[in-house]
Amino acid sequence: MFTINTIQEIIATLQHNKLRTMLTGLSVSWGIFILIILLGAGNGLKNGVSSNFNQRATNTVQMWSGTSSLPYKGLKSGRTLNFSEKQIDAVDKNLSDVANQTGIIEKQSTITYKSEFGSYTVKGVNPHYREIFNLEFLVNGGRFINDMDMKYNNKVIVIDKKIEELLFKKESAIGKNIKVGAVMFKVVGVNSKKEHWGDGSAYIPFTTAQLIYNPDRKFRSIAMTVNGLETKEANDGFNDELKKNMSQSLRFDPSDTQALWLWNSQGDYIETMKIFAGITLFVSIIGIFTLIAGIVGVSNIMLVSVKERTREIGIRKAIGAPPASILRSIIIEAILITTTFGYIGMVIGVGLTEIINFVMMQSAAQNPSDTGMSVFKDPTVPLSYVLISTGILIISGVIAGYMPARRAVRIKPIEAMREE
Repeated sequence: MFTINTIQEIIATLQHNKLRTMLTGLSVSWGIFILIILLGAGNGLKNGVSSNFNQRATNTVQMWSGTSSLPYKGLKSGRTLNFSEKQIDAVDKNLSDVANQTGIIEKQSTITYKSEFGSYTVKGVNPHYREIFNLEFLVNGGRFINDMDMKYNNKVIVIDKKIEELLFKKESAIGKNIKVGAVMFKVVGVNSKKEHWGDGSAYIPFTTAQLIYNPDRKFRSIAMTVNGLETKEANDGFNDELKKNMSQSLRFDPSDTQALWLWNSQGDYIETMKIFAGITLFVSIIGIFTLIAGIVGVSNIMLVSVKERTREIGIRKAIGAPPASILRSIIIEAILITTTFGYIGMVIGVGLTEIINFVMMQSAAQNPSDTGMSVFKDPTVPLSYVLISTGILIISGVIAGYMPARRAVRIKPIEAMREE
């Protein structure tokens, strides 16, 4: 039966064998600590790089027209190629995987509000741009361009948070009129999503941009989201099909690498996730071997511990101690050591990853204008992994103590007392 006397006996045994206790505990703590640090580092690297894909939907494809470098069907090389609404219609008609798309008209223009001004990129886009590039609007952040703005060529504008902070200082930009070049626009929304580069952009209806900036109705970029492309091969096939369609529409050689530039984030995302799956597997294997090393350490120390106490076990049996009582005290000792030191290793490991995460979050909050790409973010480990690992070490410690103890209590008292 589990009594106060049993606890006192176990504590006395641990105090009498301080070095053995500390070595056993160190094996447990070190195994858990290293496992948490390794998994945390792997997660931090994966989360950091993955966050860079959040700048746009992971299934985004964007293309830019270039300059032909090969002659094609009697047409000379060196032609400057431009998109028109004909190419947008060709994408809608011929590529069934495309979900949303928008033409993008980009102009560098001076934006002025009262005495404040700056040079920014102004983009003519349609309402789908918001979903394609994951723009974010707070409750009081207004709205994005809508279909009515497109239909009536409204002079409305959406600006990035950076522009609001620079031009409007502590004022809200919503509802204010600003001058873009020589044309007045009304601010209807503020995109709160942090961009990692540039000074921010402004967005106006595509149809309005066509009227103001593009009387020839030509532009250089189209962006879209695509569905159902789950493999690198599928994305490469889509890229080839898209380029073939554009070559027919714009009349350039499909093998011309300078005529059309493609960026497929889904393909890049799939390849990146494959790399990190390998990194995660590698880190996990190292962590598992570290855990095994801890298990071996605990097992060996518990084996030696029981071996050293064989004589003691014989004496206790000789004076009438039941075998179950002896087994129980050794098992409880193993549980107490592995649980206590496992918890210590878990707290130190989790604490260190949380401190690193806190420092990184504070640094990001103090430097909101930092334009660097993230490579390390949120290096924390799911609590379930930590608890499972600690549980494995505890069970291993119990088994390591139970097996030799079970053998020892089966030895006759006279034989046990002869053990050196």
